[in-house]
Amino acid sequence: MSIIYVDSKVGIPKYRQIIQSVEVGLQDGRLKKGDKLPSVNSIRNRFSLSRDTVFMAFGELKKRGIIEAVSGKGYYIKSEDISVVKKVFLLFDELNIFKEDLYNAIVSALGEGVKIDIFFHHFNQDVFEKHINDNVGNYNYYIIMPASLENTFESLRNLPEDKVYLLDQTNDSLKNYAGVFQNFEKNVFEGLLSLKIKLHKYDTLVFVNPKSNQPKSIYSGFQKFISDNIIRGSKVEGTHSILPKKGDVYFVLDDRSLIELIKKIKETTLVIGKDVGIIAYNDSLLKEIVEGGITTISTNFKQMGERISTMILNEEFVLVENPNNILIRNSL
Repeated sequence: MSIIYVDSKVGIPKYRQIIQSVEVGLQDGRLKKGDKLPSVNSIRNRFSLSRDTVFMAFGELKKRGIIEAVSGKGYYIKSEDISVVKKVFLLFDELNIFKEDLYNAIVSALGEGVKIDIFFHHFNQDVFEKHINDNVGNYNYYIIMPASLENTFESLRNLPEDKVYLLDQTNDSLKNYAGVFQNFEKNVFEGLLSLKIKLHKYDTLVFVNPKSNQPKSIYSGFQKFISDNIIRGSKVEGTHSILPKKGDVYFVLDDRSLIELIKKIKETTLVIGKDVGIIAYNDSLLKEIVEGGITTISTNFKQMGERISTMILNEEFVLVENPNNILIRNSL
């Protein structure tokens, strides 16, 4: 008995009947992992189909991770799990506590039946390109965090434009892609502006530039605020050169710098929130607790994950800006 069966009299698309044939074969045990499927030509000839129809069916099964193509040999069963309706390729720049919240929100919002495979490019252009090129045609949707890498457009051109969703950052060359992004310059400028009254009790606003990769537009927002509001500002590279001084308020972008800075201040008689101030970028549970709470300028990563998931589920193709929050705590 043939695994594949197509009936031209049934009102179900023929490519869908091929998919259902494979699903039924897996359900009743006639197909197992590693089994070879009938060839494209044999299915085409037996049921008088076009090659495109067969390729469409096999392509969908491939995206779901159920079958794989072995060069020169044909198609084989890769997974017996037919509960996977869609597969999503998720490419992050790095894993940190914020990205963990974002990932969990995406997994939760997409729900059952959607399998998510996560990859990391670690701000490396070659790794970014390899992950994408190795997975062309393997997924239903691609959620990609381009970070500030150059020439990402060239790599993304290999993917179907309407199946790509960008996260966190974008640029003019990527304006045709849907996604959810942060407006870093605007968020920092408006965030500092909302804290202006509290900042006036300090002498100098210090930008602590971390060793880790951060969008350059964060500093642009800082500079714009300093310029527009006639507030003294300075920039230091990392925390190693900082000598905590009364009247300074520090704008810190990453957790390591935050902890190092707090440790330095604790070695003095200065009191955080009184003698010196701290503003951190991106909120976390750590910042709610340490030193009675650290004031933050932060996007909502959970909301970002939920929004992009809704776009995928509804096949909504838009580019939206994620909202930003100011959380005032004891550090300022």
